[in-house]
Amino acid sequence: MTAEVLVIGGTGKTGRLVANKLVGRGTTPKIGTRKPATESDVAFDWQQPELARRAFEGIHAVYIVAPTDSSDHGAIVPPVLDIALSSGVQRFVLLSASSLQAGGPMMGQVHAYLQRKAPEWTVLRPTWFMQNFSEQQHLATIRDESAIYSATGAGKVGFIDVGDIADAAVEALLARKSWNTDFILTGPEALSYADIAAKLTKALGRKIEHVSLTVELLAERYRRGGLDEAYAKVLAAMDANIEQGSEDRVTDGVLRMTGHQPTTADEFILRN
Repeated sequence: MTAEVLVIGGTGKTGRLVANKLVGRGTTPKIGTRKPATESDVAFDWQQPELARRAFEGIHAVYIVAPTDSSDHGAIVPPVLDIALSSGVQRFVLLSASSLQAGGPMMGQVHAYLQRKAPEWTVLRPTWFMQNFSEQQHLATIRDESAIYSATGAGKVGFIDVGDIADAAVEALLARKSWNTDFILTGPEALSYADIAAKLTKALGRKIEHVSLTVELLAERYRRGGLDEAYAKVLAAMDANIEQGSEDRVTDGVLRMTGHQPTTADEFILRN
């Protein structure tokens, strides 16, 4: 069955899984992408709002991943969502972050917009991804330097598997009734980066070290990796907040939304 669901960022980390899991539930979504390549793809670009109008045709629910090449989400995203609303879209599921409250920076601005304007909405606020160690910024340094760099000190995080986030997103998109609230999503245990390094040491059979950086040095690493300066500073500042305990928590959000417990770090490492 082809359902009235659009997955924005459907080729990205969470979007790809959301799309696949929707298909597994009998729903074939449209995939919003800058470079359509398949029959289910539709042209979509946050920087070209009018291009999005065709993407929203016949759509009931949208999974939103904000642009990653800019931190000014409050200026870029709402004009496109205005078009979605005028096109008849009823339900919006936003991928935000545990550290971003409604009205805060970046996706927090979109969260506030949905609260004000969307008939049906759910905001997913996951903590840091376990996949950061297997696919993203930490993979290269683990592989090449046997090191994980952060500015988190001894701060702990309830790292979450992206698969659990995707499960929650699918439930929010397909549920008979919208939650119209936000969910902080975590894994089942809060771990420091040193804890993760110890688990990787055991699994890989070689010493993996957590290297603590200053916020300034971490922001510079992000900039050298291609992020714009403002975005790099925001991400690095989040590490400083982690050091102060901002992410030292676990929640039942995944269980409440999906009916299953979230993946543990040990399970994730064994699988990857």
